[in-house]
Parts: sequence; C-alpha cells; structure tokens
Amino acid sequence: MSEFATSTAPADVVRRQYLASAAGDLEALRATLAPDVEWTEMAGFPLAGTYRTPDGVTANVMEKLGQDWDGWIAHDDTYVVDGENVVVLARYTALNKATGKPIDVRVAHHFVVRGALIVRFEQFVDTALVRDAMSA
Repeated sequence: MSEFATSTAPADVVRRQYLASAAGDLEALRATLAPDVEWTEMAGFPLAGTYRTPDGVTANVMEKLGQDWDGWIAHDDTYVVDGENVVVLARYTALNKATGKPIDVRVAHHFVVRGALIVRFEQFVDTALVRDAMSA
C-alpha cells in the first residue's frame, strides 16, 4: 500500500475523499469520514442541509447527486492547510440529467480533519449557477 493511501496528514485524507468521490467508490469515501461527521451543503444548494454519519453523507449527498447529474466531479485544485483545517478551492463539473445543461462552477470546501478522519465539512458555492442548470 502506498504512503499516500495510509497517510494521516489532513490534506492527504481530504484528497482521498475527492479521489473516492470521483471514482464513485462510496465505501472508500465513507472510510475518510468520522462516525460523527457533520457534512453541510450550503443553503440554496439543491441538497442544502447538514448530514451526519458516513452513511448519511453518502446517501443524502453523493447518491442523490448521481441520480440528478451525469459525471458529477469535484475537481480539487488548490489546498490551503492550517493544522486540522483544510480549505480546498475546486470546481464542480456535471451535466444535469433532466435539462441536459452543464455546470462548471467554482467552489470552496472547508474540512476539519482529526485522527485521520474528516469530522466536519462545509461547502461554499454559487448556488444560482447550479440551480440554473436544473431549470428548463
């Protein structure tokens, strides 16, 4: 197993989460999340709310994104790390299944990593761009 795969560094834990998400590997994604994780999707985002537990996060966020969008990917571009805090500047790309409209929107994600697990996540995104792609 590679050093990256077992690293407990906060940025590496977060990176494994992005890689698992992009691959559609929900089991690997859940393995990056603490049992009491708090995962907050921004107000105005179609899945707005705070979800708890690894199963709650994947069922209410990742699986629902897969139902509504083709090729949903969070492209993690830039990492800013301060201790247990990891801020990732990224972008979402996808194609809405209902409208056929694409998105390519910039986002920021704030993660808190403790004990090699993500304990908190907060999303910042231009929700209007996402909703526009969902409107006929």
